[in-house]
Amino acid sequence: MWVTNLKIAGIVLGTLLVYTVICNKIPQLESSVPQKLALGANATPDELVAAGEQLYNGIGNCTSCHGLGVRAPNLLTDEKGAGLIGQRCGKREAGKTCKEYLYERLDQPGKVLLPGYQPIMPVITKQLPPNQVWSLIAFLESQGGTVDVTGADIEASEKAAGATGGGAAPASAGFASGSTQPKAIIDAAGCTTCHTIDGAGGAMAPDLTHVGSRRDAASIRRKILDPSSSIAKGYESFAGVMPKDFGTKMNAAQLESLVQYLAGHK
Repeated sequence: MWVTNLKIAGIVLGTLLVYTVICNKIPQLESSVPQKLALGANATPDELVAAGEQLYNGIGNCTSCHGLGVRAPNLLTDEKGAGLIGQRCGKREAGKTCKEYLYERLDQPGKVLLPGYQPIMPVITKQLPPNQVWSLIAFLESQGGTVDVTGADIEASEKAAGATGGGAAPASAGFASGSTQPKAIIDAAGCTTCHTIDGAGGAMAPDLTHVGSRRDAASIRRKILDPSSSIAKGYESFAGVMPKDFGTKMNAAQLESLVQYLAGHK
């Protein structure tokens, strides 16, 4: 009996050794901790451009629409012969500089709709703090144009937001200034840019007025955390537009408050 047990133990140890060797041969990926964007009045144009590039390709979620040439204008490539965004932004509206035009597009995306595109862009200035907004603008200006964004633009926006109570909340305050009120969360997330709820909002995504009658709380929660988990019939062409980072922006209390609010809309 002990001979059999010894053989079994040998086989187990041998198998573990083989898999240990194999696993150590596989290249390991190291996850990096996202760095907090701490740019202020002393930020240089180069720092702003570098931060803006990270935002554009990351949490800003810009690549879900821009660059495809279908949902929104190309920004990093030539757009219908008009050049890169940094070349054409100062020519879009008479009397507006490039950075003034770009800021307006992030702050009031529905004010001017370019021919051939749908009004699906959320209000970015409600989703990102001033330093991130101006970093994005600096990055876009750098695409074929001259970067004239400075730390002074960040400082002025932060002062204006503080004086009026508007603008995106400082990073320390959290998403929607930390509020758990569903309407404050919806406003901060820009949901009504695409969705209609209680008779107000856009039509580029499913109406949420009676969402609770077709989705339960678990389904709504899953959709918020993973927008690609399901695509409503008739909205396939807009797949990928909904931001994927609400799960990291909202705290647990905010997420649950929003889920229960929507689930209650029968």
